[in-house]
Amino acid sequence: MIDDGPTSQQEDQHDSLRRPHRPQHRPLPFATRIKPPTKASMTPKSKAAEKTGNRGKGSKEPTAGAAENSGGKAKGAQSINVRHILCEKHAKKEAALAKLREGVKFDEVAREFSEDKARQGGALGWKTRGALLPEFEKVAFELESSTTGNPKYAEVKTSEGYHIVMVEGRK
Repeated sequence: MIDDGPTSQQEDQHDSLRRPHRPQHRPLPFATRIKPPTKASMTPKSKAAEKTGNRGKGSKEPTAGAAENSGGKAKGAQSINVRHILCEKHAKKEAALAKLREGVKFDEVAREFSEDKARQGGALGWKTRGALLPEFEKVAFELESSTTGNPKYAEVKTSEGYHIVMVEGRK
């Protein structure tokens, strides 16, 4: 008798031992229910609320013009362009404040009096909420925007020392 090789039945048994049976790839049932994001769903809620006039649940304050009504302070800003003058000693901070009251530009006073690494006129750049010391951040985000020539500044004491803070812009 001549052996022609395994029969088709024997091949099926042998294949099932070598490779586990894998079903064809099928998409998961929930994948068909996911909708792609739309431009409106990707807009931050504060901007979407301003455009639509929607103030959210339980809100009784108007969103449009809220910054103008609160004395120009934009409470909803998420990032600020901030400058500061850092002094370790209270007397040095007072000397810097005296220069500012005389009308000297904020960046010039910062170059002369600031004791930190931000010697470029005290510029810290754009900072988001949570990126600064809590005491510093509270004061900085409440300040209104101003220029170095006519600064609106505030003082704050932190673990680093005495700061004179000004904000140049908000986003």
